[in-house]
Amino acid sequence: MSFAANRSAARTVRVKAPGKINVSLDVGPLRPDGYHSVASVYLAVSLYEEVAATSTETPGITISLAPGSTLDLDAVDIPLDSSNLAYKAAAIMADVSEHPTGVHLDITKRVPVAGGMGGGSADAAATLLACDALWDSGLSREELAHLAAELGADVPFSLLGGTAVGLGVGDKLSPALAKAQTHWVLVTADFGLSTPEVFRTLDRLRDAEGVAADEPTAVDPQILAALRGGDAEALSRVLVNDLQRASIELAPSLRDTLGIGEAHGAIAGIVSGSGPTVALLAEDSVAAAALAEDLGHQGLSALAVHGPVPGARIISDTLL
Repeated sequence: MSFAANRSAARTVRVKAPGKINVSLDVGPLRPDGYHSVASVYLAVSLYEEVAATSTETPGITISLAPGSTLDLDAVDIPLDSSNLAYKAAAIMADVSEHPTGVHLDITKRVPVAGGMGGGSADAAATLLACDALWDSGLSREELAHLAAELGADVPFSLLGGTAVGLGVGDKLSPALAKAQTHWVLVTADFGLSTPEVFRTLDRLRDAEGVAADEPTAVDPQILAALRGGDAEALSRVLVNDLQRASIELAPSLRDTLGIGEAHGAIAGIVSGSGPTVALLAEDSVAAAALAEDLGHQGLSALAVHGPVPGARIISDTLL
């Protein structure tokens, strides 16, 4: 990559991008390449990461975490070097942009780290869009989506937002016409789970049972129908996550969290992605708010959200 020194006024582009939950997640067998094919329904929800990209006189990429983050930044280990997904996103944009400057990325963290909600992927998606605007790269959303796919399976969806079906390793996205709102309570954990370790645990459990998983090729149409109609009751009957039992194997307390949620009014619950965030489905926004409050009284960290919401978008563009 080649950065130019910034000889004009500094500029900051701020972008927000949503976290996601997997309303369904079917996982196929381990493939020869070490990955698993999946069939999943992604739902972007109203818990957002924000990235403020500011041009700098010094070439290169730097990262900081904003004090406005709602996560306890002292309790999580977030790299601020080239291993950070947002850094990698900025580096890719620098490679494809004609006049990149140095850039500082200030990230506001709200999505749980290693929580199965794609927080790092949201940072990367926001960074792609912010740097595209900052450097006047002029890339289309489709071109940005191709770059997003190079960064990880969840990054294209955070760019897209809404509701989508993911096939392949989750990167083959098809938007789903499901705009009706559903309401959820997210129960976050004070620990993370490694996604590769959760997949390995699922493989081990299947091997021990002699279970041969089928290669997933489509999602359950009943899930899409329920989402299209915003029918929480119908959706509650078809939630599925093949990774859930592996997550519970690694973190048995998740079983208790699911049980407490349903005992306090959730009509269904599911571990989101590889966990450990638990997504509890509520009948409506009023029920979700009440459930989040009740769970807070139980000592759980709970937040009411809704979805679908749009993908990454610019919220300000300022000359400093």
